[in-house]
Formats: sequence, structure tokens, C-alpha cells
Amino acid sequence: MSHAANKVKWCLDKAKKEITEKRKHRGLVKAAPARDLAYQHLAKAEHNFKAVLYFERGGFTDWSVSAGFYCLYHCLMAVLAKHGYESRNQECTLAAIDYLIEQKTFMLDKKFIDALKQYDESERHETNVIELREILQYGVSVKAESKELVKIKELCKEAIDAVKDIISA
Repeated sequence: MSHAANKVKWCLDKAKKEITEKRKHRGLVKAAPARDLAYQHLAKAEHNFKAVLYFERGGFTDWSVSAGFYCLYHCLMAVLAKHGYESRNQECTLAAIDYLIEQKTFMLDKKFIDALKQYDESERHETNVIELREILQYGVSVKAESKELVKIKELCKEAIDAVKDIISA
């Protein structure tokens, strides 16, 4: 069983246990495919992309990065909704997307997933949005580098276009 498959099983079991205990789950639940919800997540991703641009124009590029992170995340949530999953955990979301790609359920460039994964220093992806978001959100810098912001904007545009194709299929 692949790492993604093991992680998805763990996420599904985690949610099942929490639901049984009458708690709000923080894992992954298999549900009916929800195309309407998928389009709502896509709309949220597009809204967050507009925020990236808005914050950039206003000189709040640290917030542009956070909006870019959530743009990408809602793109992935749209794909999960379309394929019948509800996630309340970032690691579970990424594992489910990885698993569905492994199963050839759809095709999506792994760069969108890699941008949201946490890595050690030696494995860091060149456009790791989560790392940059954490540095800017929890640190004291108020400005993202121009080249980083350009990469994030490109990544967001590409993700939105790719996800439109996936959820409309």
C-alpha cells in the first residue's frame, strides 16, 4: 500500500472515530460527489486569487502569500468535493489528492500539492507556498519577494484552470 493510501486510510479512520465520539471530525470522510460544492470551492479559490492581487496592489504582499495559499487549498478542496470527499485536515487533503492521482481518477500536476506540503530543508520545493506563508504570517517581515509573488500568482492561475477542467469533466 502506498504512503498516500496509508495516510488516506488513517484520515478516514480518524474521522470515523471522531464522529462516533460525537465530535467534529478533523480527518477525511467519504461522501457523495458534490459538484455544486466543488464549484463553490472553485469560486472561493478565485476570490482568494483576487485577494492576492488586491493585497499586492495595496503593498500587503505578506497577505498576498496567505491568500495564494488558500487559493491553492480551495482548488484542491474543489477536486475532493467533486470526487466525494470532505476533508478538515490539510495533510488529509493532500494525501487524498495524491491517492486519487495515484488511482488515475484525474490528472493534476503534483506541483500544486508540493507547494502546500511541509518538507525538511533538504527537500523543499522551489515554490513552497506553505513555508513562505508561515514565514510571513508568523514572522515580522511585511513584504514577499517579487519573484516569489510572481511564482505564486502563476501557480494560482494554473491551478484554477486545471481544477476547472477536472470538475467540469
